[in-house]
Formats: sequence, C-alpha cells, structure tokens
Amino acid sequence: QVQLVESGGGSVQAGGSLRLSCAASGYTYSSYCMGWFRQAPGQEREGVAAICPGGGNTYYPDSVKGRFTISQDSAEKTLYLQMNSLKPEDTAVYYCAAATTAVRPLQPSDYLHWGQGTQVTVSS
Repeated sequence: QVQLVESGGGSVQAGGSLRLSCAASGYTYSSYCMGWFRQAPGQEREGVAAICPGGGNTYYPDSVKGRFTISQDSAEKTLYLQMNSLKPEDTAVYYCAAATTAVRPLQPSDYLHWGQGTQVTVSS
C-alpha cells in the first residue's frame, strides 16, 4: 500500500520561505515521476513542481520558476519542495503525488497516489 505523508506547511509572511517534505512508503521510488501540486479554495489543482527519472529532470510552471525547487532523497524515499520568495497567491493546500506510469509531469489527473495535503498560508 502506497502512503505519501506531507509535512512542513505553515504560515509565513510574503517573501519568506518554507520547505515541504513528503515521505513515501510502499512505492517503487524513483521509477516514475513525483510531483507537488496545490489547490486554493475555488480553484483547480495545479502542478507546481515535478521530478522525473532519467537524470532527475525537473519541471515547473512559470508562476513558481526560480522560486520553488523540487528535490529528492532516494535513500530516504523523501521528496522535498523548497519554496522561497513566497507570495500571498501561493496560499493553498499542497499535495505530494506519485505516478505509476509515464505522465505529463505537471498534470494532476495523470498521477495515481496522493498525500493528504499540507496547508501553506502566505500573508502580505
């Protein structure tokens, strides 16, 4: 049984930083893409970062490029999201997700396994 457990969310002022972690178990780590997604109230879930095998290719939308960095520790089976220069519009519930097939890296509907989410709130 695949389990993804996020941690590290919280409240921060604009311009601040947070580091999210996602501990994976029951999953063949590093075989397929893993990603971070977020969903704000009344909005669709969107991809904010993904990392895929074959050289650790990373993917970001323009909205977070240069501010967010995804990384992983394969030995610890942990995925990270370093978020810098946070903005109020980054406020959302952030989810970790794992794929079991080839996916479009930032497409939520392509991912099978999801964590429970962690709240990130950025105040101005």
